[in-house]
Amino acid sequence: MAISGSASENSSNEQLLSAIARTFAERFQFEVYERLTTLPLFTPARQKSGIPEAVSELKHLVSEADAVIISTPEYLHNIPAVLKNALEWMTESGELADKPVLPITFTPHEPRGIYAMASLVESLKASKAKVVAELPLFQNEMRTESGIIELNDEHMHLIQEALKLLVH
Repeated sequence: MAISGSASENSSNEQLLSAIARTFAERFQFEVYERLTTLPLFTPARQKSGIPEAVSELKHLVSEADAVIISTPEYLHNIPAVLKNALEWMTESGELADKPVLPITFTPHEPRGIYAMASLVESLKASKAKVVAELPLFQNEMRTESGIIELNDEHMHLIQEALKLLVH
């Protein structure tokens, strides 16, 4: 399963995950989840009063996945609120516990993404996820003149090696 941590429609992170899914479709089956903005705000009271359908769907998809890729931008030196919200919905119930996870930061250029990666990894550790690697990627290295995300040979090799860690 691949989760875009962006709050924007058709975000660069969604485009990256779609490019990864297309590039490695012969070796891996991907489901790209792009609906974090549909999740209601997590509160302990809401969790106790019944899990909303959108949250149940996400929890089920994560539970059934062999591994999870999370690609996120960096907002204010952190992960976006929609991604943090999704992680909070899954912390107590344990969908990420012992699940292999590859966190990716996909930001405009270096050194952006450093703080988001640290935040995401700490949140994943709190959920007892098995973080297999940390993969910072940068849009200025992958965007064509027309704005399309393309993986070059170096990026494909890095991603391929990271995907191997997810399944072994």
